[in-house]
Formats: sequence, structure tokens, C-alpha cells
Amino acid sequence: MINRRTVTQAVTVALAAATFGMTPPAMAQDKGELVYMTPGLDLAFWRYVSEGVKSVAEENDFGFAALDSTNDPQTQLQNAQDAIARGVAGIVLSPTDSSTAPAVLQLAQDAGIPVVIADIGTDSGEFVSVIGSNNYEGANGVGEALAAAMVDAGKADATVGIVGISQARLNGQARTKGFKDAMTAGGVIGEAGLQQMQAYTAEETFKFTQDMITSNPDMAGMFVQTDGPTLGALRAIKAARMDGDVLVAAFDGIPEFVPLLQSGELVVSGMQQPYLMGVRSAEAMVEHLEGGTPEKEITVPILIVTSENIEEMLPTIKETVFANEIE
Repeated sequence: MINRRTVTQAVTVALAAATFGMTPPAMAQDKGELVYMTPGLDLAFWRYVSEGVKSVAEENDFGFAALDSTNDPQTQLQNAQDAIARGVAGIVLSPTDSSTAPAVLQLAQDAGIPVVIADIGTDSGEFVSVIGSNNYEGANGVGEALAAAMVDAGKADATVGIVGISQARLNGQARTKGFKDAMTAGGVIGEAGLQQMQAYTAEETFKFTQDMITSNPDMAGMFVQTDGPTLGALRAIKAARMDGDVLVAAFDGIPEFVPLLQSGELVVSGMQQPYLMGVRSAEAMVEHLEGGTPEKEITVPILIVTSENIEEMLPTIKETVFANEIE
């Protein structure tokens, strides 16, 4: 029977969803609820991680909710406080950046709620496990592919621009270093500067790319360190009538990348496997909650997908990257 208290609880959760930008939770089972805190569900990568966490939570009879921090540390703290107040069984955290994670970890530790970190990492704090990718290695593979393409196109003496994710994130620092090391090793040493994303939108990167093209007329390569914003770079290059003159490399993956790689408009993308990352994160949490001891660090491989191997890689990336959202 549904009583007044049950209705009140349901209304409270719905109001919390509206207030804290989270997806409505699946009905919590006897085991409790797993919450995924994400920088922003508007970015496909985080949505795919969320789907991976959700799949394991539901398979193991946990309730599930995703809380969107909208790339704002204060919202992230509010989301953490809300989750703790609800007495969730565990939190899977993808922090807004590595420096903001410790505050969330401390709140959870004080409340006795375990946390697994999915990607980005943390500067300090207590957690059950961290699941991530080797961002240095992945970006190094991207750099190798772009450098080879530039050499083949006779553009080894040109400059290369980077539109980076926050360099306050450990993964952002690793992507920049890995890429630069590979470009240097490949004989491409000219730099057109680095711009750091704040909004993580295609429009923002469109403007960054326009500025780079204007300031660096010899620029012939670009590395955009996450997926959706790459589309803004490609639009800016097309608007400048420089299609084919500026070779573009990316990181992560969205379905739009498939035809771009097939056509060669995009040279390479270092695709993390976000759905698989979400699965591994939730599996580590479930193992901990059931009395086990998951590995402290779990690495999910990065797939170096190029215009040459896209057809071979497609069956894998459909599942582990795109969470089966494409046919």
C-alpha cells in the first residue's frame, strides 16, 4: 500500500533531482542505491560512463541515480551532500577536476560512504578504487598518428595547436605531455599554442580554432582533447576554407566521429572506452560492498582509431565506447 510517507519520499527525491541536476533514480532495491556523480551529462563521454554504471547497478539489484555537477565545483559539493543525506550505498565519482575531488571524498569518508573514482583522478583523499585510462599512452598514440600523417602530407615543418581540457586535471596534463612527446619524436616540433576549455562546447572550440588559424597561418595540425568540441574545430577549419590543410586529431569518441574517420576528415581519435569504464567502476563498488577488495587502480585501455583502421575497430567501439547507441 502506498502511504503518505511513501508519497512524500518520492516527491522529495523528485525535487532533489530538479535541484541538483540529476537523472531520476531507479527504484532503490534492498541493497540501497548507487549514485554516479558526473561533471556534465551534456558530454557524451560522461553519459556513456553513466550507462555503464547503471547497467551493473541494476544487474546487482541496486537502485541508481546520476547527479550532474554542470562542471561546477559548488554544484558537485551540493550533489555530494544530497547523496549522503539520502544514505546511498556508494558513490561513483567523476570529479569536475582533480583538485575538487578531495572535498567530496572527505564528506563521504566522514559519512562512512565508499567512493570509487571513474576517470580524471584526485589530488588526495581516501577512495576504494580509481578506474581510468592511461591518458599519456593514449595521447602519445594520437600524436604518433598525427605526426605520421603530417610528415606524409609534407607538413612536418608546420605548427600544431592544442585545444585542451582543464590542465588542472591530471588526465589533461597527461594528454598534453603524451601528445607533445609523440609529435617531437615524429619530427613535428612547431607549436601554435594551447587553449584550455571552460565550457567544453563545440562553439567554444570553434572560436579557439578561429583564433589559432588567424594567429598561426602556418598551422597544419590540431589536437582537440575531447570529443564534442572537435566538431567545432572542424567547422572552423571548413569556414576558413582550410579543409585538408589542417589535419585534426581528437580524443574520446562520439558517433559523429565514425563517418569523419571513414572519410579522412578526422585523422585519428584516442578513444577511451567510457561504457566499459562505467562497468568496471560499478563492479569495483559492488565487490567492495560485498566484502571484497578490488584493485586500487584499474586501467581501461585506450583505442587508437584512425581513418585506416576504423572499419576493423567499429564492432568494438560500438559497444565499449558508444554504449550500443549506434547500429
